[in-house]
Amino acid sequence: MTKWDQWRAFGVHLLTASGALWAFLSIIAAAEGRWVAMFGWLGFALFVDGIDGPIARRISIREVLPNWSGELLDSIIDYVTYVIIPAFALYQAGLMGPRLSFISSALIVFSSAIYYADLRMKTKDNFFRGFPVTWNMLVFTLFALKLHEAVSFLIVLVSVVATFLPIKFLHPVRVVRLRALNLFVFALWSVLAIACLVLEFELPTAMRWGIAASSIYLYCFGGATQLSSWLSRRKAPSAV
Repeated sequence: MTKWDQWRAFGVHLLTASGALWAFLSIIAAAEGRWVAMFGWLGFALFVDGIDGPIARRISIREVLPNWSGELLDSIIDYVTYVIIPAFALYQAGLMGPRLSFISSALIVFSSAIYYADLRMKTKDNFFRGFPVTWNMLVFTLFALKLHEAVSFLIVLVSVVATFLPIKFLHPVRVVRLRALNLFVFALWSVLAIACLVLEFELPTAMRWGIAASSIYLYCFGGATQLSSWLSRRKAPSAV
C-alpha cells in the first residue's frame, strides 16, 4: 500500500464530506425561501452520494484507511440532506398550513433518527426494509405536485409509519429485479425533476403526471413485488 493509495482514498472521504457544504448552501437557500436553489443543492448532494460509494468500494477504502469510517460520515451527511433540510423546507414553506407542516416535519426528523439506528435497513436482495427516509425526493414531489394539504399530510404520515414496517422499498441501482426498468424510471424522474427546477415548479399537466407516475412506481415497486411473492407462495400447492 502506497502513500498515493492513502491520499486517493482520503480524497473519496473528502468527496463524501463535500455533501456538508452542499447541505449548508441548501439550508441558506431554504431560509431565504429560494426553493429552486435549495433543491438544486440537494440534488447535487444526492449525485455525490450516488457516486462516492461505488468509488470507495472499487478502491477498497476500508482496507486502505481502516481508521476512517466512510459509512459514519455518509450517514451524518445523509441525515442532514435526506431528512433535516427537507423537513425544514416543508415547515418553512407551510406546505400544509402552519400546524400540519410543523407536525409533519417533527414526525420526519424523529422517525428518521430512529431509522438510521436500525441495522436491518437493507434486505438480502438489496431492497430497503421500511421507507428509506428519502424525504428529499418525497418533499420535492410534494412541492412539484402541489397536492391538497390533507393529501400531502396523509402521504407523510403513511411514509413515517412505513419506516418501521417490514415493507420493501426500491434501491433503483442495487436491486436486480427489473433493474433496467427501475433505472429508466429513476432517470425519467430525475430528468423531470431537473425540468421542474428550470421551470421553477410551474409545470404543464403532462409533466406533473409524469412526476406523479414515476414517483408512485419508485415508491410502490418494492411493496408490490413483496405482495406478488407472497400471493405466489399462497397459490403454490403444498408439498405432500
